[in-house]
Amino acid sequence: MNNFDVVVIGGGPAGLLAAGRAAELGCKVLILEKMKQPGQKLMITGKGRCNITNSATVSEFITHVYPKGRFLKPAFSQFYSKEIINLLERYGVDVKLERGGRYFPAGNKAADVVKALLRWVNGLKVEIRSSHKVEKLLIENGKITGCKANGQTFFSNHIVLATGGKSYPATGSTGDGYRLATMAGHTLEEPKPALVPLETAGHTAQQLQGLNLKNVKAVVWSSGKKIGEAFGEMIFTHFGLSGPIILTLSRLVVNELHKNNKVEISIDLKPALDDQKLDKRLLRDLNEHGKKQVGNIFRSWLPASMIPVFLNTLNIDPAKPCHQVSSKERKQIRLLMKNLRFTVTASRPFKEAIITSGGIPTNEIASKTMESKIVQGLYFAGEIIDLDAETGGYNLQIAYSTGWVAGGSCKQQIPSS
Repeated sequence: MNNFDVVVIGGGPAGLLAAGRAAELGCKVLILEKMKQPGQKLMITGKGRCNITNSATVSEFITHVYPKGRFLKPAFSQFYSKEIINLLERYGVDVKLERGGRYFPAGNKAADVVKALLRWVNGLKVEIRSSHKVEKLLIENGKITGCKANGQTFFSNHIVLATGGKSYPATGSTGDGYRLATMAGHTLEEPKPALVPLETAGHTAQQLQGLNLKNVKAVVWSSGKKIGEAFGEMIFTHFGLSGPIILTLSRLVVNELHKNNKVEISIDLKPALDDQKLDKRLLRDLNEHGKKQVGNIFRSWLPASMIPVFLNTLNIDPAKPCHQVSSKERKQIRLLMKNLRFTVTASRPFKEAIITSGGIPTNEIASKTMESKIVQGLYFAGEIIDLDAETGGYNLQIAYSTGWVAGGSCKQQIPSS
């Protein structure tokens, strides 16, 4: 019989945590996963290494979550980073702490995390039906009664929607949950790519393709106003900009592009030096090496691949002796070092986005239970909720915590036999 206490739609980290928690509490649980195997997207997170979670305190953590990180405080009070680490260690995954408070499996394999979570839920007799796409939720008098998948009806008064967002659609995240939720009466904050590389106008980025910069500052400008900045590492690509600080800023950029605003990113290559200190250094170096060609002195200022781009942009002859560089040219060099600008034309598509921003609004979900405020017995977990965070293990922790709470809340609503 297709009767279950809890049906979880989606077998990613949020779905596995929801199913495991409900089963721990004695529920008969079914996972419906549309892919051939659960955990497909989890397998590729962290470039295949899986950044499990972050060591940040709850108050610090929620500052990295948008648009309303405080929604997660009740969930984090029930299940947080220590709990997921303990769970994984119980099932054979040792973890290690790296810079930025990032936890990874000691073996550097995301597959180890997936296998551990599957060992946990399988040991609890959770039934998993793969290659099952849910077409419809069944609702009577404002209450969940089941769902339909592959032409079959599955009966349950508790359904957890853990279908993910729209990023990496090849792993199964194609927005199915949004359709099911809106059919049930929920609204939807428009899903957009987040933690996504950016495309830029012109050929400068292409000329610098493959160049990785560390310890630089990127600033986002929208219609001439500064709206955000980040410090750290970035990379130039054949289409534009990528790397950690660009991904972090991409949420702001995508929102501004959707408003049809002109968006620019300026790169400060020398953030440790203010204009005056940088000018003194340039002047000193030019004076000390007066007879040298200016093209050679640039090697002490910039990565090699950047030099021709600078000289061409500034229209300076690389053979020019350093002592002939004018104060005006020196100022232009300084300004370009502090403000290398790119006009952003678009973000890369969902298939290249790490996560999705947008989703089911948090004001339609009870933060203490993850239950829908519109349909009784319907719960949400993971990326389907309108919450997204920066890189660093934050997004996976949101999935675990909301999944755990959703699964546990289902049991609370089931009468004891």
